[in-house]
Amino acid sequence: MEELDQTMVQQLVDESPRFRLLYEEHLLLEKELRNFDSRPYLSPDDEIERKKVQKMKLAGKDEMIRILRSKNTSQ
Repeated sequence: MEELDQTMVQQLVDESPRFRLLYEEHLLLEKELRNFDSRPYLSPDDEIERKKVQKMKLAGKDEMIRILRSKNTSQ
């Protein structure tokens, strides 16, 4: 999320319940990925779970970007 305009992100977090939910989920998934990445070894099941978390995080980020873009074009 670092590349996104933080002012706009904060505004949407304050105004949009959907965006707030996506943003909070993004932060939780990021934390979960860091947890996986801190382990010296991942079991095959852990690898699968890590990939699922990555995909969920990316899908949420894509939706947040769509919301940001639609907000920018409507201004």
